[in-house]
Amino acid sequence: MVNEERGEEKVSINRTASISELIAAINPDLYFGGNVGKLKKIIKEKGIYYAIQKTKEDNDGNFPVKYAPFIYSFPSSQDAPIPSKDTTASHKLVYDSPSETLEPVYFWLLDLIENMGMKPEKLIDNFSSTVGSGHFSELGQRATIMQQQASKLLGDINTVLRSVMNIIYDLKDFKIRLQSYADLKDKSKQESAILSLKQVWLDKVDAQKGNSSIKGMALTQAGFQTLLDAFLVTKDEKDAEKLDLNDRVKRIVKARISEFNIWITNSEEELRKRYALEKDYLKSQVNSMKLYARWAKPYLKAANELEQKDHSKSVDFIKTFNTIILELSLLGKSALKPKDLAIEGKLPDHFENYDTKKRKYYACALVEFRFRGIPSRIAQQSHYSFGGRVEINFKAYALNDDEIKMLNQELENSDLTDALKLAQGATEDSLEKMQKEINEFLEEKTPEEKKAEEKSSEINPFMALIGKTNKKEEKKPKEDKKKITEIKPDDWYEENYLRPMAGANATNTIFSLFDIYKKGHQMASYA
Repeated sequence: MVNEERGEEKVSINRTASISELIAAINPDLYFGGNVGKLKKIIKEKGIYYAIQKTKEDNDGNFPVKYAPFIYSFPSSQDAPIPSKDTTASHKLVYDSPSETLEPVYFWLLDLIENMGMKPEKLIDNFSSTVGSGHFSELGQRATIMQQQASKLLGDINTVLRSVMNIIYDLKDFKIRLQSYADLKDKSKQESAILSLKQVWLDKVDAQKGNSSIKGMALTQAGFQTLLDAFLVTKDEKDAEKLDLNDRVKRIVKARISEFNIWITNSEEELRKRYALEKDYLKSQVNSMKLYARWAKPYLKAANELEQKDHSKSVDFIKTFNTIILELSLLGKSALKPKDLAIEGKLPDHFENYDTKKRKYYACALVEFRFRGIPSRIAQQSHYSFGGRVEINFKAYALNDDEIKMLNQELENSDLTDALKLAQGATEDSLEKMQKEINEFLEEKTPEEKKAEEKSSEINPFMALIGKTNKKEEKKPKEDKKKITEIKPDDWYEENYLRPMAGANATNTIFSLFDIYKKGHQMASYA
């Protein structure tokens, strides 16, 4: 989608930029025929889509629309090939046949591109049916089913996410309590650990006795004001006997301290079991969440692909007619090999030592289809055939690695990417924020496992002789793919040799595609 900003107001324009427009904005020096300096400034300040919208919408003469690439011609001398901007390297074919379909045209050209040594990629695949056609109704029903399934799965993901958060909070609480049990074995922390556990016992266990609880009697009944303090300072029944208190308080302290000591022994074991079960449950919930996301993505993708592009303003698009418009774009790429070209004599000899780590240049053939057809259902089958008129545009480009990466970046800024990010945002992004806590519990080891690991981590001297140790190799963090925000200008060799050579190859390729298909179709027509 193309977005335009006017002051503080943001205006969304329901139009998808074509591949030619994107390339023109990426490399305006070669593929844009207007005020290049001003266009570059707009791209730098407001972004590539804004620049595309400006070039398309303004009629003030500053941005004449001219997106065609330039043909590259080789001079007769041995000098470097020089780009010529006199002729545009593009060709167009129009084929109209209501009885024949688009599929043979598309696959014939697709196979021809592959046979010519190019690796084709599908960049655009859009369609739109008139609202009065049966094709629109049927695809609308399919899209609704996909949307409902995706919505249900996203709801399940949110439910599991809430469960994961609750489990993490419970595990944190368990871990704090288990730390008190661990501190009992440390003499320096033993007293504070016992006091902490006594508070837990008073609040969780003894409080269930109501008015008969220690706090209940100490705070509400006369004669038991010293009961709470006596319980907190007493370690066992012998200590209770030494207290300078009346016998009634001593008897209650003895009984409760005995209950507490039994509880402290049993509760640790039970709490560790519960802690282990909660960790297993956390692992299962995390796996369920990832599984739901995996199931949701195909439905989100299918629902997005079944959405129709807006052609309501097209003169070919009449609401009550039985009409469909299809748009397809293929980009074939063939990498330039400077060393091989130098050996063949097409480039100077010093290119035989050309650094292969430098960015590559590609001869690119863009083939764009626009099909206007009449959908007709095949008898006793659930799909349609389309006969009609197809326009095929062949365009040549010379692009480097950075320009192709930026082109792919801009193509990824689509509704499909946003739709898939719904599932990703509910899973990967949410889990990433909690990943530290999740790993803390899932990768935690018991004391027995820690002892076994310490024992096995000792280096075997005989294994070390052959270069092996028992230590686990640390996983290297994955390198993030950095987005390209600015393209480095061509150096002298790229500008005067590589790009012109790639442009010449692309020009020859698209003419061959155009010529072979045209002659092949003419021969088929005569036959």
